[in-house]
Formats: sequence, C-alpha cells, structure tokens
Amino acid sequence: MIEYTQIIMDGVSLMYNKKLKFNKDGKFTILQVSDAQDMHIPRKAMFKMLDRIYDRVQPDLIVLTGDNILGNHLDDSPIGNRKNVKTKDGLIKRMRKALGLVLDPIEKRKIPFAFIYGNHDDMNIISKKEQASIYGEYDYCVPYNTDDDSVECDTYNIPIYSSDEEKMKYNIWMLDSAGADENGRPVFGRVQPETIEWYERKSREIRLQNNGPIMSLMFQHIPIAEIEQFYMPCEENDKGAIKISDGKFIKLDPSKAKGFAFEIERNDEPDYGQLNALKKCGDVCGLVFGHDHMNCFTGQIDGINIIQTPGASFRSYGNMISRGTRVFVIDENDTTTFETYTIGYFDIFGKNFRSVMRYIFSADEYEKVKALILSLGGVIVVGLIVYILAIFNLFRF
Repeated sequence: MIEYTQIIMDGVSLMYNKKLKFNKDGKFTILQVSDAQDMHIPRKAMFKMLDRIYDRVQPDLIVLTGDNILGNHLDDSPIGNRKNVKTKDGLIKRMRKALGLVLDPIEKRKIPFAFIYGNHDDMNIISKKEQASIYGEYDYCVPYNTDDDSVECDTYNIPIYSSDEEKMKYNIWMLDSAGADENGRPVFGRVQPETIEWYERKSREIRLQNNGPIMSLMFQHIPIAEIEQFYMPCEENDKGAIKISDGKFIKLDPSKAKGFAFEIERNDEPDYGQLNALKKCGDVCGLVFGHDHMNCFTGQIDGINIIQTPGASFRSYGNMISRGTRVFVIDENDTTTFETYTIGYFDIFGKNFRSVMRYIFSADEYEKVKALILSLGGVIVVGLIVYILAIFNLFRF
C-alpha cells in the first residue's frame, strides 16, 4: 500500500501526511485551477472568483495545473517595462508573495492541494525545486516528488483511498510538461520520454501492489498535439473560426469534441509515445490539461477522455466565457468514469453591472478600454457604454 509520510526537504516539513479518501457518500471532488498566472501585485477579480468557487464546490483536493504565477514578470517595475529587481533574494521575496496570494486562501480553508508547473512558472532564476520548497511550506501541500531524480519534482502521483481507508481506490497523476529542467534544458511541449517511462514504471508498481489497475486522472500543463484532430477546416466567417495562416481557418469539430475553442495548440515536437503508454497501462480515465486559456472542451482519442480546461487568469489573455475552473467528481463505486463541469466568473457573480465592470477593469483584453475610461473621466457614463458593448459581446457566443 502507498502511504503518505512526512517528508523533510532542505529543512522544510511537508506536513500533509493524511490519507486522501472518498467521503462517506462515496464521492471525491477535485477542483482544477489552471493558469492563475498572476504576480505579487494581483488582479483581484480572479481571487474573488476563486474564493467563491472554493466555498461553493468545497473540493477534497485542488490541483494547480501550471502557470500558477507569471514567473517571467515578477521583476517588473509597477510602471513601464523596466526590471527593478536585481537580486535572487528580491525575486524570491516577490515569488513568495505571488504564491501566497494563490495558496493562502486554500490553506485558510484547510483544503489539500497539489501543483505542477507551466511554461511561465520558472521563466526566471528560481529553479523548480526551489519553487517547490515554497509550496512545501504550506501545511496542506500534498507531498510532491523529492526522491526520484529521474524526473522533475512536479512529476508524482497522489493516491486516493476508499472511504473506509482500507485500500487505494483511485489515483491522480501529476506530470511535468513545461519550463526548464534542472540542467537548463528548455521543455515546452510534449511530456518527455523519461516522464513517460516513470509513469509506466509507477503504473506497474501500483498494479502489483493492488492486485490490478487503479483508475486515475492525469494532469499536465501543455495539451497533447493530437488534439489537432478535434478541429476541422472552415470559412473565415464561420462561428468559432480560428485563423491558422493566411486564408486558412479551422474550428472545433462538434462531432469530435464538446465545448468551445478560440485557439489551437501547435506542437512540432516529436511524439514520445504518451498516448500509447496510457493505452498500454489502461489506468487513465481522463487526460487533463490547461495552457490554452480560451479553450474548454472534452473529447476522446483512442478511447481516452481528453479534457481541456480554460485559464483562470485576468492578467493574461482570455475572454468573457473562458475564465474559470473545472470540477471533477469521482464515485468510488464506479471509478471507470467521472463527472466534470466548469465554473466561470459569470457563473459565480452573474451578469450584472457590477460584475461586468469588475471584469472590464481587471481583464487583460480591456486594458486599452480601461485606459480610455480613466483618461476621459466620466467613469459612469463611459462605463455604461462599455457595459452595453460588453453585454453584447458576452451573449454573442
């Protein structure tokens, strides 16, 4: 049986050593937050949204699936493009504050959480292991990889036990797929060969320990390149059209995937065989990712559920229907399937004047509009105009 034990790393105690288990009603709820992607000076709309979602969903586990902070802008000056942090200690101080904005509300609610990295997290001089030690200072951080140097520290698994705690009933895979490795090698795309080998090895180990496969969800930041088969050619004026080159447009094929997409992940890195490994091991019910902020869909490839979750960030790109989170509900009586749904900003706050204005004054795509409002004065009058335009934009999808 796999047990959590208290781990000491560089003097930091990873305190969450309790078993995660199904509730008495047989359910286990996971909340995925992807691409929070904020800084030490926050856009408050996202954090207000997340607070409300935490309280509504009351998840048993929160998974942060990369770009948890905007790591490449932590040294920015508050005004202009100048970099005003010159030392590693100064950068770590800002990183602690940025991560605290994400993690403190989770810790306050005593919700166990796990993390992986995205391409933005370590775009700085703070390594993945150094960042992990900051996560590990939180009592409700689920233990990550500290003892297997064959893979990154954010490649690990999380066992979920039966409601009576007698046996491992479910599993969560957390896989590194982005950023730089400990040797400085850029990794931005496919899950790497050594990570796939680790998964196959660990899957066999779990199978032997439990007299059969343990079903699971697998989380990573970067989508697999194979999702291109969810798209179909279309005309420029078609609803949902995405421009991929001069005169060429595609859109999500509704016969292959349910949801919406405003972008496509193009990945030319070689295929290292991740899907083949999943099919061979036969223990992954769903492969889940973020990274593409404005995409939200589900589909199947070779019998494996593929789930794209939108971004939560207001500091990076997005639109009025995409910013939010995803919920997974697993039933221990049938772990071969799961329920999933998304909760977005307007699901929480409704489509009223206050929520729309908060959105506009926080969302990245309205930076120019906000500047215009502030420069013109007459915020209420101009705000009403923007409100009307925003509502039109909101309901046209």
